[in-house]
Amino acid sequence: MTVRDVEFPVATPPDGVAVLVVGAGPVGLSAAVELAGRGVDVAVVDAASRAALVRAGAMGHSPRVVEHFRRWGVLQRVREAWTFPPEWNCGIRVATSLVGHDLVSRQERGFGEAGVRRHSLLPPIRRPQTALQKVFLDHLDERGVTVAGGWSVEALRDTGDAVRTTVVSHATGESRVIRSAYVIGADGGSSTVRHLAGIPREGGYAQEKMFRLVVRAGDVFDRTGAAPSGTNIVFNQRASGFLAAISPHEWRVYAGPYPLDADPPEHELLETARAAFGFDLDLRIASATTYYQATRIAATFRAGRVLLAGDAAHVRTPGGNLGEGFGDVVNLGWKLAAVLGGHGADALLDSYDHERRPHNWRVADHALDRARRGHERLAEIRRVGVPDDADTSAEAEARRERIRGLLAGEGGEAPGVLFDERYDASGVLWYEDGQLATEAPWAADRYQDDPRPGHRAPDGYVDPWGDTLYDRIGNDLALLVSTPDRAVERAFTAAASARALPFTVVHLTDGAARQAYAADNVLVRPDQHVAWRGAELPAGGAGAVLDRVLGHQPGAGAPTSPDLSKGATHDLALR
Repeated sequence: MTVRDVEFPVATPPDGVAVLVVGAGPVGLSAAVELAGRGVDVAVVDAASRAALVRAGAMGHSPRVVEHFRRWGVLQRVREAWTFPPEWNCGIRVATSLVGHDLVSRQERGFGEAGVRRHSLLPPIRRPQTALQKVFLDHLDERGVTVAGGWSVEALRDTGDAVRTTVVSHATGESRVIRSAYVIGADGGSSTVRHLAGIPREGGYAQEKMFRLVVRAGDVFDRTGAAPSGTNIVFNQRASGFLAAISPHEWRVYAGPYPLDADPPEHELLETARAAFGFDLDLRIASATTYYQATRIAATFRAGRVLLAGDAAHVRTPGGNLGEGFGDVVNLGWKLAAVLGGHGADALLDSYDHERRPHNWRVADHALDRARRGHERLAEIRRVGVPDDADTSAEAEARRERIRGLLAGEGGEAPGVLFDERYDASGVLWYEDGQLATEAPWAADRYQDDPRPGHRAPDGYVDPWGDTLYDRIGNDLALLVSTPDRAVERAFTAAASARALPFTVVHLTDGAARQAYAADNVLVRPDQHVAWRGAELPAGGAGAVLDRVLGHQPGAGAPTSPDLSKGATHDLALR
């Protein structure tokens, strides 16, 4: 396999486009994939000209993310984008070091748990961010989408009916103004777009910092054999956290915590890395980046025609963040397409903030609490004392057994974080009477498939040939019908036809699928969330339901977003 950095295309941004995406990271490129797949004219600019493999961030992608890859039509390419030998893909190993003692049975931990796997037909996947970027870039190139690297955003002007974005080429100094209906800021935690739009952030600051290292190692096979575990969580007296292969010779490892003003020497960081491997080897640092266990979330994800996604909208304690960015894209993409296509009202875009921001706060609070508990657990483990790997005495094994007890029940991905993207404060969902008052509170460690409005629609096989419900739903609004009475179906298809609205009807003939939805008719949004269900239509009929779902007559109960730029002309200059 060949491991390379990703070069962004050398291109000139267009003068005009429906949606301009700022940021060619995985979230920005996936936004372009989502929009292009819906027929939206989209272009991407990024200040950088390349993405480096050795600065790879998130590598593990949840079943929910893999569901998005499948719908986007890129899953097979992602699967083929190995950057390390497939034989190293052994699940998540918890051990004292790469060559040390197991601390948690692999069968008890990770995505292989039946309680997690049963909620999705797709397993998780591990690929560096650059592998995803290359797949997305190839996909966009085939669809004629312009991606231009080396162009910095210098100013935004929201005129109320469009956004004028000034970009400057690093190579030539040329300045261009791009006119677009909307701008998506997907340009990371220090987002220029967020700054220019005047959107503040909320949350706490970190009290210390961690280092995410990428180290280059020589041939480790002499000590590990041909197939070392590519993904490990290490606990010993010096190192803790992930030790994960990026390529045959690059590994990601963590060091810290350190005071915010600390500048540890390279040899100290390398000693921590060697402790994670568990043996002496030649290492050098290819990349060292800091991260923080803190929460910083934008006060709104929408300011007029400017919208934020991914780290530009929310930065939190690491662990699955990229999946939340993809969730932003999937929620926002169909809404922008509906508004640009004349089907959705402006209020539909407000619902992006109303739905995604509460979800991100929930997950961020959980991640910060988990990190704090992890620090406490690590301190307790080190008070017990992790024996040297070479120590096989009875006393050393007794201490390892005590540590196994401390780790029992820990680890694995929380099913609520993976799947429970419930939206319970949205004006574009038709909640059932009493639903919100009776639902169990969101919990990171608990998830059950739920077919009620606001929840992710349960997926499953729907025929003997292996078709899934998500495959049948496709990219449009879809009505799932479980009853021989087709009156509701006819009403919806007539209302959709009158609006020239793309609409799919799926007749559920599979008994398990009918049981999962427990309703005669279920309306599912293009982002695979339930919008309405029932045996009979409410007052106003199918048209009233579609009006609400498309933002023409939002329901009560949606929160009010800060009105930072709606309806006004703003000059947003970098300052």
